[in-house]
Amino acid sequence: MIHNLYKVGLPFEEMTVTARENVLSAWALLAGVVIALTGGILLSFGGQANPFILGILLVLGILLGFFVDINEREASTFLLASLSLVIVSFAGQQGIIGIQLGELAIGKIIASTLSGLLVLVVPATIVVAIRSIFLIARR
Repeated sequence: MIHNLYKVGLPFEEMTVTARENVLSAWALLAGVVIALTGGILLSFGGQANPFILGILLVLGILLGFFVDINEREASTFLLASLSLVIVSFAGQQGIIGIQLGELAIGKIIASTLSGLLVLVVPATIVVAIRSIFLIARR
């Protein structure tokens, strides 16, 4: 069973250090998604876009981009996933804004949530893309 604790020649202790480094980015992502969902629901009930909530999402997105521990292969995966999320979020806002479920404007809730996700993911994508360019240029 001990041989399963090794990955690419790294002892288990070194792997846990890498996992601990990603904890901050995982918490930033989770907090950002929760805030985007909560902000989207509140915004859909006639509220205005709160600059404070958008600022928190922006800062969490920047932290996510800086503190996610990635190599070149993982950067490609992260950028592809985040680019897909940005495209789908932007396109989804346009297509579902008018959907009603009885008296509940479900389309507006989802569109507001997708806007919050955009504010979270776009800065992280930009930071990771710039970091990837520097990694490639360093070679």
